[in-house]
Amino acid sequence: MESLWHYQFRIIMLGDSTVGKSSLLKRYTEDVFISFINQTVGVDFYVQFFEVEPGVKVKLQFWDTAGQERFRSVTRSYYRNSAGGLIVFDISNRSSFESVREWHKEVSAHVQPHKVILMLVGHKSDLEEERTVTREEGEKLAASLGLPYIETSAKTNSNVVEAFQQLSSAIYQALQSGELHLRKDWDGVKCGAARAQELNDTQPVPVEEPTKSCAC
Repeated sequence: MESLWHYQFRIIMLGDSTVGKSSLLKRYTEDVFISFINQTVGVDFYVQFFEVEPGVKVKLQFWDTAGQERFRSVTRSYYRNSAGGLIVFDISNRSSFESVREWHKEVSAHVQPHKVILMLVGHKSDLEEERTVTREEGEKLAASLGLPYIETSAKTNSNVVEAFQQLSSAIYQALQSGELHLRKDWDGVKCGAARAQELNDTQPVPVEEPTKSCAC
């Protein structure tokens, strides 16, 4: 059942307009490719479920943000409650690649005091003949920002699942290691009913005291 998930991770999609953020999400969550998608206005939402390790089910809630500057004041309000994010550029659009540092700087500033797990994505890898950003340049930029790098194509479904699952696994590992924490005032990571039930099953409940639940 969809309700029986252990954690919810909120993941934000960042990058210039037309780089293909919505196409990536459509491919991952619905396994469809639409050659033309209307530009996102404000923020759209998508949901997918992923077994991050055997027996641990995660609900992934994606925030697909508009890349246009005029919507930036709206999308910034979503940064703080994100546990992870994909910064996406189009390998055939040099300008979108040159914007990556600004996107990284902006999200890093607005998530404080929380930490966000990020990945750099070079999208539209099917446009190899139109490439204006080399793989080496993408890898070098990612390394300079301390991020993993992957190239994807929603059209051919290349590395789409891998990108989202790698990011989700990195968030989960950060949670397990204590790099990320469950907090009452933060919605980046939340406990689900399955996790709360596990805690109730493993922690004795004193007589006449309320049952302990997950701190989320």
